[in-house]
Amino acid sequence: MKKYNIPTAHAVSFKDYKSAYDYLLKKNNYPIVIKADGLAAGKGVTVATSFDQANQALEDCFINHVFKEAGSQVLIEDFLQGEEASIFAFCDGKTILPMVPAQDHKAIFDGDKGPNTGGMGAYSPAPIVTNSLFEKIKSTVFDRALEGFQAEGIDYRGILYAGLMIHNDDVSIVEFNARFGDPETQVVLPRLNTDLVDIFLAITNQTLDQISLDWRSESAVCIVMASGGYPGSYQKGNPIAGLANINQLDDVHVIHAGTSKDNDQILTNGGRVLGVVGIHRDLQEAIAQAYEGVDKISFDQHYFRKDIGAKAIKSISK
Repeated sequence: MKKYNIPTAHAVSFKDYKSAYDYLLKKNNYPIVIKADGLAAGKGVTVATSFDQANQALEDCFINHVFKEAGSQVLIEDFLQGEEASIFAFCDGKTILPMVPAQDHKAIFDGDKGPNTGGMGAYSPAPIVTNSLFEKIKSTVFDRALEGFQAEGIDYRGILYAGLMIHNDDVSIVEFNARFGDPETQVVLPRLNTDLVDIFLAITNQTLDQISLDWRSESAVCIVMASGGYPGSYQKGNPIAGLANINQLDDVHVIHAGTSKDNDQILTNGGRVLGVVGIHRDLQEAIAQAYEGVDKISFDQHYFRKDIGAKAIKSISK
C-alpha cells in the first residue's frame, strides 16, 4: 500500500515474539493495534489500550498459537481514530467497479464494547460515506490498488474488499481482503439490481467496462443472531424455533450461517448462527423490520446486539 500511495496506518511486521515484545517496550502511546497477518475469521485484531493487553495479544499469536498459521506473522499498527466502513469492488484486472458502502459492527456488545467478532450486524448505505468521499475512495484506494496490481503483473479478477477508517473526511485502509465481507454482503447484494451472473461473466471475460451497476435506493439492515459465549466458546446443536414465522413479514429475510439440519430440525452449528435482514426505503423502518424478524426466532442462549444502525440514524439526524 505504501508503494502505491494508498492511505493506511503506519505498521511494523514481526515474525517472532521477542522482536515484537522488544518493539512493544518502546511504545508509550496507546491504544495500538495488534493484528494477526493472516486469515483469522475476523477475530485476529486486538485494539490494545495497555502494554499488558498488547503483550497478551502477542502471546496469543506467537506462543499460544490461537490463530495457528494466521498468527505466525504479526503487525503492530498505529491506532486510527474514526468510524469504520466497508466497500467491496468488482475487478476484472482492467476495470474496477466499487459497490455501495456498508458499515459493520465488529464488537460483540452494544456501544462497540467487548472483543471483536466476525461482525454482529451491518447496514447499507452508510451515511458516513458521502458522495464526495465515495469518489475520493474510488480514486485513492481502488484505482491505485488496480494500478498496483497491473504494475506488479497481477491479473486480479474477483472481489476486492476494502475495510476503511473514516475521520473528518479523511480515509485510511484498515485491511484489504480478496473476498466478500460478512455480514456486509447481506446488506449490499440485496440492493443490487444488476444481474450478478452478468457481472461475474464480465469479470471472467474482462469486459467489466461494459457493465453499469444499478442499485436499489432502499436501505438494508442485517442483525446477526449468535450463540451465547461467542466469540469465545459456545454450544452447538441447539434447536432453532420460529424460522417459519419470517414468512409472515414483508422484506425480511433470514440468511443461514452457523446452522445444520437433523431430519427436519434446524440446529445451531457455529458462533454466528443467522443473519436477519430487513429492507425498506426508510433506514429506521429497515432496522425495525430486521429486529421484528429477530424477535420471531429463538434458540437457547441466543444473543444479538440491540444497537445495529444507531450510528447511521445519529449521522442522518445531524
